[in-house]
Formats: sequence, structure tokens, C-alpha cells
Amino acid sequence: MYDPSHLRTFLAVAQTLSFTQAARRLGLRQSTVSQHVRRLEDATGRQLFQRDTHSVELTEDGEAMLGFARRILQVHEQATAFFTGTRLRGRLRFGASEDFVLTRLPEILEGFRHDHPEVDLELTVELSGILHERLAEGRLDLVLAKRRPRDPRGELVWHDRLVWIGAQRLRLDPDRPVPLIVYPPPGITRARALDALEEQGRAWHIVCTSGSLNGLLAAARAGLGVMPHSRGLIPPGLVRVPERAGLPELGEVDFVLAHGHRPGQAQGAARALAAAILASGDRLHRH
Repeated sequence: MYDPSHLRTFLAVAQTLSFTQAARRLGLRQSTVSQHVRRLEDATGRQLFQRDTHSVELTEDGEAMLGFARRILQVHEQATAFFTGTRLRGRLRFGASEDFVLTRLPEILEGFRHDHPEVDLELTVELSGILHERLAEGRLDLVLAKRRPRDPRGELVWHDRLVWIGAQRLRLDPDRPVPLIVYPPPGITRARALDALEEQGRAWHIVCTSGSLNGLLAAARAGLGVMPHSRGLIPPGLVRVPERAGLPELGEVDFVLAHGHRPGQAQGAARALAAAILASGDRLHRH
């Protein structure tokens, strides 16, 4: 009843909330993306997206379709692998940024290992900047991380905005330097925060530096200061700093999948894991 290609297109639009970015991710024309969505809406008899010239949002029926689409595609891929007799093997070196420690990425990896038991999956959790360096050095095969500014490489998983977060009770004194909780260099959010404050002419001082997300969260929950973070990944116990605090805008950020260039079985395993992450991308940043 539901064409798998239409479901994949639907998921890409749902994760990027953009027909243009979904077309770029899938390598399709934007008119083809619109046609796939329209045919899926015809098949369901429901409107899946509320869209105008400025924005794209999922409807209530679209939210429901997310779960169905993921399960249908998962079963479709399992059936295809079973009847074609293709079994992935080999070593896959996968790197994920610290941002995903508290998301549902472990569930996605567990499902991948269940579907591909002969793949030796090695997980590295690090800062996005370090992961991109290791990928370029050939030490990783696939990376899920923030994309550096003006870097065109990588397959978009979703687009988000960086915001300031802190403890609910935290109050900033406008006459004192902004207390910052940040990753060490080459942290992408660290660089963005420092640049924004410098551009605003706002004084700052670092009250906590940690390469561990849990370390940063402990400092933030203790009320030591504020930290830059993805709006879609705000951890429990922390909130957005209100606009009245006068902190500068941090801009937008892309989370991408970037592939290495090691030939052989690693490429097939990397493509399969990338497909699993793209199919479930909304589960990484929706609580």
C-alpha cells in the first residue's frame, strides 16, 4: 500500500522540515520530493505536513506516520537482505559526538547489531571537531556529528539552532562577565559561543571545561553558568536561558553523517548504519 521510496522521502522531509534539504539529501529534484509526499498523502487520505512558503511542520497524522514509516522500512530492508542472501561483515569504526550520549542512539545501534550480527561495530564518542579530524586521517569509517561552519561535506540528518541553556534558578548579572561552561578546543559550540560574545562585546569567563558531556551537565545543573547547546537536545534538568538575559544569538547548526574512504566491507556496513540513522533521525532529537 505504501511505496518504500515515498516513505523514505517522507522521513527525509520530516527530519529536515524542508523539501529543499530533503531533495539534496536524497539526490532528487524538489518536484519529485513534493510528488512523493503528495502520493503518500493520497494513499493515506490524510495531510501529513502543514506547509506554506516559509515553513514546513508535521501534522498530527504526520507525527503518527513517523513510527509507521520507520517500522515499514525496517521490515522491508530485513526482507530484502534475507531473500537476496546478502550479509554484511567486517569491521565498522563509527564515531558519534558527545551530543548523542543522552539520546536514543543506543537503541538504533542495538537494532543495527541485531540486523547485522557479523559486523564488528566499534564506537568512538568524542567532540565533533576531533571526530572529523579522525575521519580525515582514515581512523574512522562513519561519523555522526555537528558540521563545522561553511563545511559542505556530510549528509544532513537534521538542522537545528544553538541556544544558551542553564539551571532553572540561574540568574545572570548583566554587570558581570558571562560564566561559561564549554567543551575544550576544538569544540564547535565553544568556538561559536566565544565568537558571538566577542562580537557583542560582552565580557565572559570560563567556569568549567570538560571533554565529557556529563561533566558539563553537572556544572550546569549546579548553577555554575550557561552553556551553548542544540535546541533539540536540551537535557533534563536544564532550560533555555530567557531572552531578557541579553545573550547573543548563536545561529544554526547542522548534524550530519560523514563517510570515510576505506574500501571494502566497511563501506557497505557504513552505508547500512547511515541508512538506519537517517530512517530514525527524528528519534535522536525528539524527547
